[in-house]
Amino acid sequence: MLTNDDGIYSTGIKAAYNALSGDYDTTIVAPSTQKSGIGRAISLFEPIRVSEVNTLDTKAYSVGGTPTDSVILGLYSILEEDPDLVVSGINLGENLSTEAVTTSGTIGAALEAATQGVPAISASVQLSDEGNKFHEGRIDVNLDLAKKNLLKLVNGIEKNGFPDEVDVLNLNVPNSVNEDTPVRITKLARKVYNTSVEKRKDPRGKPYFWIDGGHIKEVEKNTDVDTILNKEEISITPITLEMTSKRDLEKKDILY
Repeated sequence: MLTNDDGIYSTGIKAAYNALSGDYDTTIVAPSTQKSGIGRAISLFEPIRVSEVNTLDTKAYSVGGTPTDSVILGLYSILEEDPDLVVSGINLGENLSTEAVTTSGTIGAALEAATQGVPAISASVQLSDEGNKFHEGRIDVNLDLAKKNLLKLVNGIEKNGFPDEVDVLNLNVPNSVNEDTPVRITKLARKVYNTSVEKRKDPRGKPYFWIDGGHIKEVEKNTDVDTILNKEEISITPITLEMTSKRDLEKKDILY
């Protein structure tokens, strides 16, 4: 099953479908509109409508909700049986660090699939133009390297099985057209952005705010952020739903 957070008409989901559908029976179930940055949000207080649409010369399902909604409806209402794999992407814009794990709708959809017992890949590509990250619909961007490596990863899973004790494989591809770009297994960096807030005033003098932030300059070596932003290499990060700290704390360490 193929989903995303950029919307069902995104260039990225078209690329993912074209990469996978030749070898695999692929069904698209994706949000009807742009849902970037929504994380793992779920619609609990409003109905969700689903429409069958003809896109990419195949029947697809447009979900009037979040990426997580799309996964749940795909698994429990649309597909007749569970898929072997859920692929979320290809997202337009990299999804790196612990920040992305909790805010990205792309990764949120993959985490939801894993929670429901289906292994998942989240796939993203770095863009040279930051403004294209939140573009509605299709844009002209070279996704050949991302398509190639997504297919290789899915083929590897078919051959070797999904890795033990891993719930999601987070694939990030740099803004590169070099087919010999190395692939690294990485860990999540702590942060990727220097968070900032820009205050402005509307025509009536009332303040409003934009949450913003550029990429951090110094990052931990061999992390996903270092691999993509500094080395310009492909990053695959194994992610688990188990978020309990490995630190063996005593009660007194917390309460007393």
